[in-house]
Amino acid sequence: MSRSKRKIDHIRYALEEDMINQSAFEDIKFIHCSLPNSKVADVRLDNKLGELLISSPLFINAMTGGGGEKTYRINKDLAMAAKRTGLAMAVGSQMAAIRDPQERKTYEIVRRENPDGIILANLGSEASPEHAKEAIDMVRADALQIHLNVIQELTMPEGDRDFTDALKRIERIVNQIQVPVIVKETGFGMSKETVSILSSIGVSYVDISGFGGTNFAKIENRRREHPFPFFDQWGIPTAISILEATHFFPTISVIGSGGIHSSLDIAKGLASGANAIGMAGPLLRILNQSGLEGLVSHIDKLHEELTFIMAALGALTIPELQKIPIMISGNTFHWLEQRGIDTKLYCSRK
Repeated sequence: MSRSKRKIDHIRYALEEDMINQSAFEDIKFIHCSLPNSKVADVRLDNKLGELLISSPLFINAMTGGGGEKTYRINKDLAMAAKRTGLAMAVGSQMAAIRDPQERKTYEIVRRENPDGIILANLGSEASPEHAKEAIDMVRADALQIHLNVIQELTMPEGDRDFTDALKRIERIVNQIQVPVIVKETGFGMSKETVSILSSIGVSYVDISGFGGTNFAKIENRRREHPFPFFDQWGIPTAISILEATHFFPTISVIGSGGIHSSLDIAKGLASGANAIGMAGPLLRILNQSGLEGLVSHIDKLHEELTFIMAALGALTIPELQKIPIMISGNTFHWLEQRGIDTKLYCSRK
């Protein structure tokens, strides 16, 4: 099967997938503040993501590109929405365009539509520094995502079966390119051990992309003659992965993504320590159902709701939101306790 046809299949199956929230944010509760001493008009949503200044903590995470006209139209609309709402945006894996220059336009349209916005290039861990430079130049990227997708590749009928030396390739890219490198999972979460290894080679940005959002194991299993059902529930839930990464590595910039559906999810992800929150599948569904205007309206609504949540908590900035006390319960509590994290630290924050 061609790479282009596979990308179209991924979009189709992602849109058909049931939106079951398993990202563990239900285990995180805000402690109500009756005297927030706040004003909605004073709430600011801008934040720092490492050396990147972002006007919103929400961004459009990697989705597609390299699938011909359909992916061109999707990326064009996503870029227009990003420009109108002030969101950063990541493109899907650009290896398709590196191998087939005819697909370059499906990525280049993003920078054309949003000339001044923050754009993230994207490649897999098989990429070389030369590939990275080409991908960055293709969209004049402000940063580069390197995605890790072992479970997807293993489940994919035509996927990779050799994952040796991925860390060495990532290290070479980190050392040879001039923009921030964000190492990103693809829906299965990052453990503290993974973040530790990445930190040891100079990575200072991670997107934990936890379990609970678009499930690429389920998508690839639909394409298999003999499915691997054991991978369907594989991974670390998003809330847990954010808390592991931010607790043990407070100097690393952490992006939370995977099963983020609402403004409350965004607020909980930020309060758990994430510097930014990525959304993909839910935004693609809204674009597919309601068009560009519907997507812009939805993002504006998320911004408005997040502002009200922060005002209710007495947090006027994202750094202040990250200090708000939260109560952690359920499976998340048990996981964190067994992994050496004292959850009382979170409910006693001031």
